[in-house]
Amino acid sequence: VDDIRAPFVAAAPDICQGWFIAFCTVEGVWQWAEHINASPMKYKRACVWVKPDSTPQLNGQGPAQGAENFVCAWAGTGHAKWNAGGKRGVYTHLVNNPERTGRHPTEKPRRLMSEIIADFTNPDQLILDPFMGSGTTGVAAVMAGRKFIGIEQNKAYFELACDRLEKAQRQGDMFIGSAA
Repeated sequence: VDDIRAPFVAAAPDICQGWFIAFCTVEGVWQWAEHINASPMKYKRACVWVKPDSTPQLNGQGPAQGAENFVCAWAGTGHAKWNAGGKRGVYTHLVNNPERTGRHPTEKPRRLMSEIIADFTNPDQLILDPFMGSGTTGVAAVMAGRKFIGIEQNKAYFELACDRLEKAQRQGDMFIGSAA
């Protein structure tokens, strides 16, 4: 990530018209903030994903990581807009949940991504995930009635994501009206 962070943030304001979100370690927050603050985007803050069932530090040489951050920046026009009112930026979701495929090393929980999408986007908005992995963001986007574009350079992960997205599109969401 260190090699692509600066050019990625430099390109983002030209294509992002709303929220820019990037997952990172606690140690990576300041680096993202530094690059975002040098861009036209407005850095807002780092949110926390609390992982109650995260992997322990297996070698026993220190504490395990029990949370992950994601930084938020506003790339839209005018004041930042989000749907969660005064809610704190703390999201608690199990890593090893029943929906987990386990076929990607950093797979995010679909319920986490659904909550983030509900808080930061509106129906019919386009969500871009340039590091799509196994497609969890796309599945959550489809379930929420959002448009989605995913980019993944690893062919096996791309095929996994396409399969998951196809199944999500077939299943749909019983709470979203049919276009038919």
